[in-house]
Amino acid sequence: MKNFFLHVKVLILKEFLSTAKDPRTRAILIAPVIVQTILFGHAATFNLENVPYALLDLNRSKISTEFVAKLEGGKVFRRVKTLSGTNEVASAIDSGDSVLVLTISPDFDREILSGRVGKIQIVSDGRNTMTAAVASGYLGRIVDEFGSTNKIRLETVAWFNPNLITRWNFLPGLMGLLSLVQVMLLAGLSVAREREQGTFDQLLVTPLSPTEILIGKSVIPVVVGIFQATLVFLICRFVFEIPFAGTLTPLYATLFVFTLSCTGLGLSISAISNSMQQVMVYCFVLILPMVLLSGFATPVANMPEILQIVTYIDPLRFALDSLRRIYLEGCTIAEVAFNFVPMLILAAITLPLAAWLFRNKIS
Repeated sequence: MKNFFLHVKVLILKEFLSTAKDPRTRAILIAPVIVQTILFGHAATFNLENVPYALLDLNRSKISTEFVAKLEGGKVFRRVKTLSGTNEVASAIDSGDSVLVLTISPDFDREILSGRVGKIQIVSDGRNTMTAAVASGYLGRIVDEFGSTNKIRLETVAWFNPNLITRWNFLPGLMGLLSLVQVMLLAGLSVAREREQGTFDQLLVTPLSPTEILIGKSVIPVVVGIFQATLVFLICRFVFEIPFAGTLTPLYATLFVFTLSCTGLGLSISAISNSMQQVMVYCFVLILPMVLLSGFATPVANMPEILQIVTYIDPLRFALDSLRRIYLEGCTIAEVAFNFVPMLILAAITLPLAAWLFRNKIS
């Protein structure tokens, strides 16, 4: 028994020393914890501190002005547009600039002064159910406070998701999220596995160029990622019966560009890793911040400005935005084309970088 505890003690000391002496291991143990804690604190919050909304005041009376002043006095609701007619409501929601469109009825003041109920309509963006529900709840409390002396009725309408069903928002996004995890791991492990087995160096000295090797290594992760996304799509459509408003062409164009950018990330990670364990660690260190910054659970607009800038290097952010808009809103390729640009730029950087790293490993 004494020898047993001695052996355990020595092994524990050895593992501690080997971990503490490796600079890369120290960085992995400390830096991700700090970064992810900061991200969770700022990005993963369901509290809304900034609700951009558009106002359509068809009454323009003293009472309606007082209501708007009370709404904006809390510094949560920020007016980004002042509409002049009902024909502008659709564009305010479709553009994504406004979470809500607040419409005050033409006879708002007359109804209240005559003892009847003044009507206010909310049109919310149902593509983000959590944001729409929380923002509507905030507005409801303000209406209740203002309505303690004035009778007001609030009518709420959610576009693209009339009943604010949460799965309508989350499940289309899973097409991108699951593809991200699988594609990065497959692309990363494919090279690291061969390097551990000693076959990758033999592959590099064959007549095949690094570019050809890169293409060969990229095909399977892209195909698998699109296949998994297709399974999620079928489950969304036929199991949960979420209506598909778009067409397949823009949907699969988004998936192809997204999986290509993820493959570039995975191959670059694999090229700088010496083992499959390192690939696993690097991938999961990257995946969690990418998910947090993507807007999958909480809106990007609710994050601090510095984090909103950081999200521009996150391909998942643009993939989720495109997939949700195509699935729920029925957008075309032209309407989501801007989201392709950051993903293509990332692929254009990481794929050649991986090919260069392959050559660099020879020397």
